[in-house]
Amino acid sequence: MDSKTDTPVTVIGLGLMGRALADAFLKAGHPTTVWNRTAAKADALVAAGARHAPTVADAVKAGPLVVVCVTDYPAVYELLGASDVDLDGTTLINLTSGSSAQAREAARWAEQRGARYLDGAIMAVPPAIGTAEAVILHSGPQHVFQEHEPTLGALGTITHLGGDPGLAALYDVAGLAMMWSVLNAWLQGTALLGTAGVDAATYAPFAQRIATGVAEWLPGYARQVDDGSFPAEVSALETDARAMTHLIEESEAVGVNAELPMLFKAMADRAIAAGHGKEQYPVLIEEFTKPREN
Repeated sequence: MDSKTDTPVTVIGLGLMGRALADAFLKAGHPTTVWNRTAAKADALVAAGARHAPTVADAVKAGPLVVVCVTDYPAVYELLGASDVDLDGTTLINLTSGSSAQAREAARWAEQRGARYLDGAIMAVPPAIGTAEAVILHSGPQHVFQEHEPTLGALGTITHLGGDPGLAALYDVAGLAMMWSVLNAWLQGTALLGTAGVDAATYAPFAQRIATGVAEWLPGYARQVDDGSFPAEVSALETDARAMTHLIEESEAVGVNAELPMLFKAMADRAIAAGHGKEQYPVLIEEFTKPREN
């Protein structure tokens, strides 16, 4: 996974993730400048060949590509908005976690200061950075991404999602929704089976097969969502709702928390009341796209 260039890179923010990013650039052969509020966090990187900039302004001047990974967006503004920091002509890659609205505002803020801006989301843990397992999403102007794609490739499997700077943040939280939903569903099943003496390790392979099977439905269900048409090719929502009732009743009968299946059922009941009981499960997208009622 060679980055194939020797483009100088600056990394601002040396938490666990920031240090992993800088280390990956170093290993790919990039002259790497680093800065962190606590200077000692740069020691290992300096020993490996990085240059530690004394100030943020000096770090930004070190090269055309600045990667920032700090606590939050206010920290980005605090550090890069200082009077002595000149962003004009810099390409800023912001890998700080935040919302899509924050990403769009940061893009405007950077552009007003003469910088080119990409927002990003890291879908990986620090030890994976620099390997193909590290998926890093980028959004913003495509030509900016293409120019720096060889350099950014040192970090992992990189993807450009589109010109909207907020897309990376949206994909990030959409991925979190998938992660927590799968884990919570697995924990619900684990709790249920635990009442019969079945341990989590025994249940896990079965749960994996179910999760994989459900994942295979997604392309077909996606077509229904995009078409706005939900013919019941597999089962009708009202049939699913009866199964949800069974899950709730079984959970309550064995003394397991039923809040999660009750949430499923409440959303299905609203869709059925709106006349969608004969349609297929993806029709619930209409419930998910509605804001919560107070």
